[in-house]
Amino acid sequence: MTATAVDTHPEDARQAEVRRPRISTNKIIASILLVAMTGFAIWSLTRIDFSPHNFQLSVQNLQKTIAQMDPISFPSTPDLVYLISVTLGVVIAGTVVAAVISIPVAYLAASNTTPARWTRIIGRAIGVITRAVPDVILAMAVSLMFALGATWPGVIAIGFHSIGMISKLFADAVEQIDEGPRIAIRAAGGSKPQEFWSGVFPQVFPSWVATALHRFDINLRGSVILGYAGVGGLGYRMNLDFQRFPEGFGPALGIAIVIFLLCVVTEIIASTIRVMLLGATPTRRTLGETMMRRLRRGSRPRDVVADTLAQADLTVEKAMHRPWSRGRISTTAWAWVGVLVVIGGFVMSRLDPKQITWKYVWSTMQSFWPPSLGSYDVGTYVTAIEQTLQIAFAAALLTFVFSLIFGPLAARNVAPNRWVRNVSRVFLVIFRGVPELVLAIVLIIITGLGPEAGVLALAFGGIGLLGKLIADSFEEVNAGPEQAVRATGAGRLQVFSSATLPQGLPSLLGNTLYLLDTNIRSATVLGIVGAGGIGYYLTLAAGLTATHPIVTAIIAMVIVMVLVVEGLSNYLRRVFK
Repeated sequence: MTATAVDTHPEDARQAEVRRPRISTNKIIASILLVAMTGFAIWSLTRIDFSPHNFQLSVQNLQKTIAQMDPISFPSTPDLVYLISVTLGVVIAGTVVAAVISIPVAYLAASNTTPARWTRIIGRAIGVITRAVPDVILAMAVSLMFALGATWPGVIAIGFHSIGMISKLFADAVEQIDEGPRIAIRAAGGSKPQEFWSGVFPQVFPSWVATALHRFDINLRGSVILGYAGVGGLGYRMNLDFQRFPEGFGPALGIAIVIFLLCVVTEIIASTIRVMLLGATPTRRTLGETMMRRLRRGSRPRDVVADTLAQADLTVEKAMHRPWSRGRISTTAWAWVGVLVVIGGFVMSRLDPKQITWKYVWSTMQSFWPPSLGSYDVGTYVTAIEQTLQIAFAAALLTFVFSLIFGPLAARNVAPNRWVRNVSRVFLVIFRGVPELVLAIVLIIITGLGPEAGVLALAFGGIGLLGKLIADSFEEVNAGPEQAVRATGAGRLQVFSSATLPQGLPSLLGNTLYLLDTNIRSATVLGIVGAGGIGYYLTLAAGLTATHPIVTAIIAMVIVMVLVVEGLSNYLRRVFK
């Protein structure tokens, strides 16, 4: 018995060793980084003074502001229509330009289409740089070449800044295609362009359109800040009204309400266009998709078997001529609507070549070189960058906490009933509809200049974005584990904590890191209106030609900051996916 026990013991030990899961070095490093980033977020939040005394002062300032300001008012109808048309035109034109340019950039950045390794590096570098440069800073620089109130700077700034996001997501979609069609075209002797346009682009076209529409929503909210760079539209009018504080506070709030309603309406329209243009099945995740499902309730259900038999009976000649079915007519009609919207956007943007002051173009470009720190030392900029990071991390922490409340309640498989889910979805739409800049300006007036307003503004807007992403990711989890836990008699909270949340954790982490990347850029922009951070020094330097070299130096610092945070986020997403 002793010999047998001795003989079997090593085998049992080896089996136990095999069964024991090994933790990779990357996961250990990633976990340490995640804990460190969380600790920095908590520390940053403690640095922001949200004391009861400051809260009482903010309430008193709010009462004084309400007592001093004029009643909320709106521009006249013709003036309002003009302002809305200019804003929509600038956003549409800039987004379309970025979407078109993103195609060759994504072609170079995707590993399966790029001609060489060095071209892929160029494609990725273009995306990173265009994402890192704040659009408002670019608009301020470009506006020096144009007349005040011109729309060219807005189109250029939105187009340049949007290339980064659209090309990145587009390149990721290209790398995930089915290689079969492309290989078949290559085997038939097709050229590289034929491979891309016939074998690659048709597969990723839906992703390209969806990404462009998503970017349009973001650009519309961000167009408000362009008014501070002299770009015409609603943001420019609101800036002029806020400068007349307190008399202009009421009209400025009226413009802010119009911008909020415009953001909500365009989100519904964008979702509707995406569903009808791409022929996707509505999932009721957005208001637009809910409307589409209701519109299609009365339509006849599709008989898959009958369609298959009908297709089998088609002759070769008929197969080469696609019939004008109801679906094809609808798709074609909405495609033409999209074309007309694009044309209308360029018309409404009122791009006038006469607005360009060509003699100042070269001299303005030269004024930004070489980079210089100006009269400030390195420590001043390091402190400002640290404050920008504190605003971004503190806002991300607040957003994460509150999104864990609203997000799950907006998920179909977590909410206790449809009423709770619909109310939560409406709240998330409201959170997303208020541009961070508008909220930051109002909060700055109430709480005073400083990072507190920036943190609250980013946290408020982030709840709408992260909450929606959390709700969508929870609805997409595998229903099997949830049903298994529910079959044991577990309650709703137990099902959520044991089955839904563990499956959704990777997406939750990835979406939170994506929000952090967005907050870094937004915190830089909010500093322009007085929310603290490096944006404050950007505003001072962008106002005078003599200090333009400082702008170049600060933008270089921002790019490095964005690259470091984005690199850490990508590493964590890759390890914990």
